Amino acid sequence: MNIELGKLSPEMGNAIIEAAEEVMEGLWDSHFVVDVYQAGAGTSQNMNTNEVIANRATEIMGASEKVHPNDHVNMSQSTNDTFPSSVNMAGADMIIAKLLPALEKLEQSLQKKAEQFMPVLKSGRTHLHDAVPMRLGQEFSGYAESVRAVRRQLQNNLELLYQLGLGGNAIGTSINLEAEYTAKILKEIRKRTNLPFCQPVNIFAFMQNMSAPIRCMMTLKELAVHVIKMTSDLRLLSSGPRTGLAEITLPSVQPGSTIMPGKVNPAILEMTHMVCCQVIGYETAVSTAGTAGQLEINVMMPMIAYTFLHSIEIMSNALQTLEAKCINGIQANEEQCQKWMEESLALVTGLSSKLGYDMASEIGMQADEQNKKLKDLLQEKELLTDDVRHAIDPKGVV
Repeated sequence: MNIELGKLSPEMGNAIIEAAEEVMEGLWDSHFVVDVYQAGAGTSQNMNTNEVIANRATEIMGASEKVHPNDHVNMSQSTNDTFPSSVNMAGADMIIAKLLPALEKLEQSLQKKAEQFMPVLKSGRTHLHDAVPMRLGQEFSGYAESVRAVRRQLQNNLELLYQLGLGGNAIGTSINLEAEYTAKILKEIRKRTNLPFCQPVNIFAFMQNMSAPIRCMMTLKELAVHVIKMTSDLRLLSSGPRTGLAEITLPSVQPGSTIMPGKVNPAILEMTHMVCCQVIGYETAVSTAGTAGQLEINVMMPMIAYTFLHSIEIMSNALQTLEAKCINGIQANEEQCQKWMEESLALVTGLSSKLGYDMASEIGMQADEQNKKLKDLLQEKELLTDDVRHAIDPKGVV
């Protein structure tokens, strides 16, 4: 862009472009020595990049002219506008390329299981105690919808990530910059990425805050909360297999114990749970760093950038593995589901409308004390009319 505006000679500008492309290919990774935890809102990282590009561009030109890291490579820009803009671009790219596809595939697999398990009746549970019957597919449909809702929220978050503060320069006033630079650079970025990057609604708000990563991290935290709930449920539903609920069977992926032969643990669910705990912690770190903005800049940008992008990476990888290595292979244990449902006394709830709450409660307590099935006790008491039979039929209440 600086070549087009006549600020750089074509020879030097093309050398800088070639050097930058080599950097993007990873050819000079060993020369990037600045730690994530650095001072200066990313200035150290930016100058590390500028210096590597400047030195390599000088070599490309045959040392006929020395390329300066500030005067030439950093021309028309500042750390303060390029660093947060690059974070937004990287975040948008990773969410679109990795996280959204992983979420969509997980959602589809959960929905497929919901449909597959819809004929399977089971006992619902609240407070980890017996509740009225439901379908196993209904449980899985809830998991699918939770993933779907967060996926849509992430798609909405992209609108914030598409806003780039390029051209704001040091504090948003575009000092030392040609008027047409911002429009031209954004047009070129849209062309190269095929994404609708644009100027922020207010350049000063963009410079002062890290709103896009903070908002996205909040959504990632919500995703982590939902996934932890789901993986915890699946671990509980698959517990046993002889002394637990054992309503579903998980695919085996590795031996579960170094001392207990044949033991198989829910390894993929545990791994996913750990990743989600990490993301929740990362969200707290990003939110806390977000409060560190003072006046025209937030100096915590490097940590925010690393934590945000790493969260997308590990969450994407975890969800891909969860879908492929666990969800796809889950099977329902219909006999076990039926057994628990028939032994549950929660069906007494259906008697309230037929016999009244007090009598229904009394019958439930008697069935529990006498260790009898509800249907058998009602028959003994000659209360098993067609209406009552229908009221306690699981198929009629789900």
